[in-house]
Amino acid sequence: MRLLVTGGVRSGKSVHAERLLADEPVVRYVAAGPAYDDADWLDRIERHRARRPGHWETVETSDLAAALSGAPGAVLVDCLGTWLTSVLDEASLWEAGVDEMTRHVVDRLDPLLGAVTAAAASVVLVTNEVGLGVVPEHRSGRVFRDLLGTVNQQVGAVVDRVHLVVAGRVLELA
Repeated sequence: MRLLVTGGVRSGKSVHAERLLADEPVVRYVAAGPAYDDADWLDRIERHRARRPGHWETVETSDLAAALSGAPGAVLVDCLGTWLTSVLDEASLWEAGVDEMTRHVVDRLDPLLGAVTAAAASVVLVTNEVGLGVVPEHRSGRVFRDLLGTVNQQVGAVVDRVHLVVAGRVLELA
């Protein structure tokens, strides 16, 4: 199974993704986000950790291709939106031109797409669905929205199914 779970913030996507792999004997949970140190972010991470089964392995990295390729079983990546933030942060690209940002993201995305396609075990990737509402006021928000839309389309093209989670309800997309 290769599955992309998308939806808005706090829609229930992560809980849904975790439930999909609940019966797997071996799961690698890949936390792909930046290492913020504010209390709200740390509290959010702790709530996610407490919800996961104790036998799940947690890997914190933005090298998603390596995390998938070396996994001993099923993999849950949470989430592509925070991964994109890490990729741009690590390369200090927030003020770069859109073409440079896009090239860098695609360079990081291509190995991930290959790893998802090659995976023998189940892979579930969580992402945010952005761009359904207001156009962001700041350039960084607009560029992030566009880049994540591209990432979501590319990942959606290599998975078997896509689930959209809205208000805790799951829609399976064809």
